[in-house]
Amino acid sequence: MDCVFCKIAAGDIPCHRLYEDDRALAFLDIMPVSRGHLLVIPREHVEFAYDADPELMGHVMRVATRIARAAQSALQCQGMNFILNCGAIAGQVVPHAHMHLVPRYPDDGIRWPWPQGTLAGDDAARLRAAILENLA
Repeated sequence: MDCVFCKIAAGDIPCHRLYEDDRALAFLDIMPVSRGHLLVIPREHVEFAYDADPELMGHVMRVATRIARAAQSALQCQGMNFILNCGAIAGQVVPHAHMHLVPRYPDDGIRWPWPQGTLAGDDAARLRAAILENLA
């Protein structure tokens, strides 16, 4: 497999590891958006988080919250974004599920929030019906 995160998890590519167990790995991002930006990945290769076993992604989130508390204390950041992108159009660059933990600082240059729209009642009903039909 030619997945960079699988190679990192296997130890074939070095990284600045922060945490690891048999199901997840956390390490510093080598192209950080902010000081202390890190990634938490499942060791098992899965391209999109929503295709993974929910228990596995629950474990990834438990690791992320533990690492985030440690990072916040160590870095003294004022906040943190937990970001999980699925698909290139959503910003996913590496096709292996991964959660970004992005420490936030005053004047860090990261712009948020994204533009907000409105949800009309009739559109809400159609969206809800379509999603519920596929939920079963």
